[in-house]
Amino acid sequence: MQITLAAVGRMKSGPEKDLFDHYAARLRWPFVVREVEEKKKLPPNQLKDREAELLLGVIPDNAFVVALDERGKEYGSIEFSQKLEGWIDQYAGNIAFVIGGADGHGPALKSRANTLWSLGKATWPHMLVRALIAEQLFRAHAIQTNHPYHRE
Repeated sequence: MQITLAAVGRMKSGPEKDLFDHYAARLRWPFVVREVEEKKKLPPNQLKDREAELLLGVIPDNAFVVALDERGKEYGSIEFSQKLEGWIDQYAGNIAFVIGGADGHGPALKSRANTLWSLGKATWPHMLVRALIAEQLFRAHAIQTNHPYHRE
């Protein structure tokens, strides 16, 4: 079992990284981060296509792919925990969460994704999204194990 977080951009030191590290360290599942970055200045559509290519290159072949997208499905924490449990069972826990660049995901990545997940209608900084995902993964595990972290 392994959960992968594939993301465009390199996380630097700062409060977002501290928050991400805090929740990532609390996860009980094997968790790996794969960062990609295109250095060339490309027009937005070409950049999305290139970032999709780079992301697809770091996602395990047999992973269930959850692409973060504003048009995706919104889940409450309990519903997300239930979905995650199903994905873990169905895909032997090989799940990849994918965060695209500032202009979103390219068509190749969206077609590879098994599902699209939205963190709500608000726009979040990409580095903060990493912390939100790590927190929701920790919360999902807490829900599944009846840990007191999650309260209804």
